[in-house]
Amino acid sequence: MAFFVPITVRAYEIDINGHLNQAVYHQYADHARWEQLRVAGIEREKMATAGIGLVVLESNIKHLRELHLGDEVTVSCECQWSGGKIYRMHQKIRKLDGTDSAQFDVVGGVLDLAARKLVADPAGQLRKLAESPEVLGL
Repeated sequence: MAFFVPITVRAYEIDINGHLNQAVYHQYADHARWEQLRVAGIEREKMATAGIGLVVLESNIKHLRELHLGDEVTVSCECQWSGGKIYRMHQKIRKLDGTDSAQFDVVGGVLDLAARKLVADPAGQLRKLAESPEVLGL
């Protein structure tokens, strides 16, 4: 199940070339991931109390089309849980006309904050904390 967050490109995010700064694409993707967790019922404080945190191990972006001031986009998140210590997420930044602006492939994990190691079952850890696990595809 895909999750979507709407964003409008703001003036301070534009670079000298007149399009969205490349670093902001990553910020949009990160914002969408945290919103997905929030909607699932997992706030940062809840994870901290449980002694876990999320980590991005790898984030690859493919830029497809420019974004400009005022462009309205949706940022999607689609989790893939396959067992083991990592999970994968596919994200797209898409203009309202359906044009894909960027695609992300992210590898993440759940970190045991005391041991500073990845937990064995990230899906299980998040499922325990989530009020709406289906938002995360669990």
